[in-house]
Amino acid sequence: MKSFSFPPISSINSTILILGTMPGTKSLELNQYYGHNQNNFWKFLFTIFSKDFSNDYEIKKAFLLQNKIALWDVLQHCDRVGSLDSAIKNEIANDFETFLKQHPNIKTILFNGQKAAHFFKKYVKLEDPYQLITLPSTSPANASKPLQSKLEEWKIIRTL
Repeated sequence: MKSFSFPPISSINSTILILGTMPGTKSLELNQYYGHNQNNFWKFLFTIFSKDFSNDYEIKKAFLLQNKIALWDVLQHCDRVGSLDSAIKNEIANDFETFLKQHPNIKTILFNGQKAAHFFKKYVKLEDPYQLITLPSTSPANASKPLQSKLEEWKIIRTL
């Protein structure tokens, strides 16, 4: 099944770009980044920034922009059955050359999981120096680390 990513959530003021691989089935169904209620992405960010969690997607998007965070996926589209990154085939990357030129304040790129970093490094050639940081996936499929350990690694976002 062909899957397409969402447009980025970003502003000219964004200094950090968080990249996932590709929206999962539930996210596509809801038309929301990290829409699966078991994915810890939003819970982590609200916790790290000491904000009360909200299920309202408009509040989530505004929260990112208030904290100068842009959100996107590495892949523009791919073939995939289900939500696992390991099932991705025939992938095409998003246009990062144009995006990064339009967002000159971004200096740090965070990857939500190893697979996002893998695809980015495979398809994207950066001309300017960026700080690239791979964090543990917030997906419920990533059970290799305890939740608290993943949250601790994600706290680096406060220092950027």
